[in-house]
Amino acid sequence: MAKLRLVYRCTECAGSHPKWSGRCITCGAWNSLVEDVEGPEEPLVSLAAGMSLVAPGEAKPITEVDGSIGQPQPTTIPELDRVLGGGIVPGSVTLLGGEPGIGKSTLLMQLLAAWPARTLYVTAEESAQQVRLRAERLGALNENVWLLPEMNLHNIFKAIASVQPNLIVIDSIQTIADPELSSPPGSVVQVRGCAHRLVQEAKRSNIPVVLVGHVTKEGGLAGPRVLEHVVDTVLSFEGERHNALRLLRASKHRFGPTSELGLFEMTDAGMVGVPDASQLFLADRRTGVPGSVVVPTIEGQRPLLVELQALTNSVSGGAPPRRSAQGVDSGRLALLLAVLERRARISLASHEVYASVVGGVKLAEPGADLGLCLALVSAVVNKPLPADLVVIGEVGLAGEVRQVAQVGRRLAEAARLGFTRAIVPASASAKVDGIRVEGAATLTEALALAQLTGAFTS
Repeated sequence: MAKLRLVYRCTECAGSHPKWSGRCITCGAWNSLVEDVEGPEEPLVSLAAGMSLVAPGEAKPITEVDGSIGQPQPTTIPELDRVLGGGIVPGSVTLLGGEPGIGKSTLLMQLLAAWPARTLYVTAEESAQQVRLRAERLGALNENVWLLPEMNLHNIFKAIASVQPNLIVIDSIQTIADPELSSPPGSVVQVRGCAHRLVQEAKRSNIPVVLVGHVTKEGGLAGPRVLEHVVDTVLSFEGERHNALRLLRASKHRFGPTSELGLFEMTDAGMVGVPDASQLFLADRRTGVPGSVVVPTIEGQRPLLVELQALTNSVSGGAPPRRSAQGVDSGRLALLLAVLERRARISLASHEVYASVVGGVKLAEPGADLGLCLALVSAVVNKPLPADLVVIGEVGLAGEVRQVAQVGRRLAEAARLGFTRAIVPASASAKVDGIRVEGAATLTEALALAQLTGAFTS
């Protein structure tokens, strides 16, 4: 048996180092080296018994390529199809990541039970009995779902050849091991090698494969970064364990956009799609509270109304005031605080500032800038904004309010939920029945429209 040796491998580029250092000398990444073991002349990718090589490609004009082959197959789960752009593409490899207990296995069991053809569920972390009990609880017992409690990659390929499934789920990629690779399961070498082998099999047989991935404490996918590069789609399943709401996003998708958001609610019957997300986000909203504002946002093609909250607290002494942002980029919060002080003469330098988006949504678009500014001023002057008001607009460094995309769709969603007034950029020309639109060219004008000027003394 070949003698194993300890090495330090980069999770970004998989480069090998004889000793640990703070920076990878191959790709330059910092703090990316992890312990691993390898044997002499260890193969990176090997072929299982009975697995044929992929046939060499043939060059042809792009106009002669059949575009109908890569059409997605619907999963019958509307929120999942929304994120995937219509369904799962044959021969694709999808990586699904999320914290333990968030509901990844539940969602995948529902996917397998709803799939119209034979499927194979490779459960490397749970026994077949545990998976069956989950399926019974979800009402997802289906004779087309085949279970394989296995960690050996060679045995998995043998089962694929025997079962001939139309969809494969591997739960999880960190627990699968190739016996031809001397590293332990979960190591950089094993994760990278097994992922490459599974991708090759998916492309060769035109069978879609879904890989479940562990996440780190920081929320990123565990294992080498090459794992995300080699797959076609990377999905992130997010949410708080004490909250029933779950959010599904795509950070990479070779077959469609990555801007769509899927919303699920965890129930006793499994994951249930949320068709009216705006109503859910605003269900527990309290009106007449300073620092609260409703912002219409766009996630992909879906308009959403979310509540943005701000809280300020004056501090004394020499300690620097705290800035905390949840669901809002902390850098964007710091920028808007500077604009408020410089352009609107409202200084929060002696106040602790807390900003949060209710419901676990992350606002990445600049259309929420104006709403956040008004919420901050409302909190510091202790004056609530009108309950029927929504706010839309990007705020520039000069204090100007800039136009954002699809204002009309945002306002239509606000009108549907009973809002009657909106502060929008002055350049926006959208008009919606049932809602009074007021334009603001600058941040100061927006504060005046919200009746928040003249009440603050720095």
